[in-house]
Amino acid sequence: MSVNNRRKDQPGQSLGVLWVALSAGALIALLWGSVSLGHRIEGTSAGVPSDPFELIIGLFTGRVEWPSTATWLVVLFVVALGLLVGAYALTARSGRKHRTRVDGAARYLGTGRDIEALGEKAAKATAQRLGVVDATGVPIGNHLLTAKPLFGSWEDMHIDIWGPRTGKTTSRAVPAILAAPGACLVTSNKRDIVDATRGVRAPLGPVWVFDPQGIANEPTNWYWDPLSYVTDEVRAAKLAEHFASGSREPGAKGDAYFDPAGQDLLAGLLLAAALDGRPITDVYAWLTRPTEAAPVGILEDHGFTLMADQVAGVVNAPDKQRGGIYGTAQQMANCLTNRTIVKWITREPNETRAAFDPQVFVRGMGTLYSLSKEGKGTAGPLVTALTVAVVEAAEELATRSAGGRLARPLLGVLDEAANVCRWRTLPDLYSHYGSRGIILMTILQSWSQGVDVWGESGMTKLWSAANVAVYGGGVKEDKFLETLSRLVGDHDRVRTTVSTSAGTRSVSQSVQRERTLDIEQLSAMPKGRAIVLSSGSRATLIRTMPWMRGSQAEAVRESIMTYDPQGSRTIEDGARELTENEEALSSAAAWERQRGPGE
Repeated sequence: MSVNNRRKDQPGQSLGVLWVALSAGALIALLWGSVSLGHRIEGTSAGVPSDPFELIIGLFTGRVEWPSTATWLVVLFVVALGLLVGAYALTARSGRKHRTRVDGAARYLGTGRDIEALGEKAAKATAQRLGVVDATGVPIGNHLLTAKPLFGSWEDMHIDIWGPRTGKTTSRAVPAILAAPGACLVTSNKRDIVDATRGVRAPLGPVWVFDPQGIANEPTNWYWDPLSYVTDEVRAAKLAEHFASGSREPGAKGDAYFDPAGQDLLAGLLLAAALDGRPITDVYAWLTRPTEAAPVGILEDHGFTLMADQVAGVVNAPDKQRGGIYGTAQQMANCLTNRTIVKWITREPNETRAAFDPQVFVRGMGTLYSLSKEGKGTAGPLVTALTVAVVEAAEELATRSAGGRLARPLLGVLDEAANVCRWRTLPDLYSHYGSRGIILMTILQSWSQGVDVWGESGMTKLWSAANVAVYGGGVKEDKFLETLSRLVGDHDRVRTTVSTSAGTRSVSQSVQRERTLDIEQLSAMPKGRAIVLSSGSRATLIRTMPWMRGSQAEAVRESIMTYDPQGSRTIEDGARELTENEEALSSAAAWERQRGPGE
């Protein structure tokens, strides 16, 4: 990626001549102005030449007298010039002190028409074309040099990679949720994202917090039955896959025989329980009784003979083989043994709680937060299953809607996706959802996190399918950073060489390619800066915009004070963090005016 060179060339002969000419001109102007004005003040201007060169010659030949007032004028000018230079030096020093080590790259990256598709005007035009009212797009941040806001449109899919403690929640996830024009789906492993946004979203529609592991201490005043999603063998297989993926340790390789066989068995039992109207806990009970024939009979009675044969084949297999398959399936469904989790996914006798219905949810403007911890006993499989159920319900609604897309886009912010929402087929579906009005933002802490879930090819596919990719720093993976550095691109730098040989001076110039941001700079990306890559646009550097600087900041603070048990402390910490960032980061535009040669 080549850009016009905008760095200052190394000093050469022409630059020296220019400085001499400017200095001589300034001295002549100072002498002429001081003498002329001095004579006028003293009333002796008669006979003083108006031509500056004639006046200067007259001073040296004695034909023009130097007035005493001119001395004071020269002194006054020198003092004023000194004050101006001093003020400029202080301002420049301040600008250099506060600018970050990557800001210099901004002038070699996308700006103006290069990133026109990310501009507010383009986002509004897309929203208007799609019939989305009062929602420009998904906020990304402000362009560093122009301070103009950048947006993803309501057709763009997002992928974000931000290391720990880099501000992804405050600067990316929360602003996106606040901008959602319709139903909003959020996953996370922390409660902060819930506390900050639920109060703002509540006036728009119902708020559902799926909290089976007590992360937000949410009362169990509603439930969702995962088996309500299972209507046939295809969906049963999908649900079983979520259990398998969510229960496996990141990066772990399963057994080539027992893992697929256990997943198939689990799918058959899930389908049998759904067909017979049983609670999902019966599935685990069946897994503890390998010779139980009831699931086979249920499947046969409902016409799923091949699935029945599959389950029967395992039931009638040799003891060692059967034990291995059932044991593997048990591990996949292990979260069903947690009584707290079970309360969120089963009906109680004489049930009075509301049942969550994805089909109803996607038609409104409600908000669903799904929370889970990673590790043994995680509810991640259920978070993934609920997420998929909602997205597929939205896809079904889009298929029946005008133009094959949702009238009001559904926004899904999949924070900590690799930990709590291991949706294995997500890379294959990513590019498709944007055209349906289903806008997803997958947020990871590193490239390797994605590889653990989707493999290298799957992660590459997900990255390539996203229309907007944002890197917020904090990653120390050489391979990923080298790839990102190449995507950011190179720029041309002109080097001037002056040489002398046999009394002859020659000046030569050469153009060299330089990496705009290298691995070290990307790894040490300061908080408050991010790289944005988008389809059809050049890479650009942005200033992140945390919710504290947004138009709904006060509403977010009220939400935190209402729902966060330590609301005051959270707000104080956020304010302190923002102040520290503001002190550490300067206006890049000011720095552009102040940077010196060689920077």
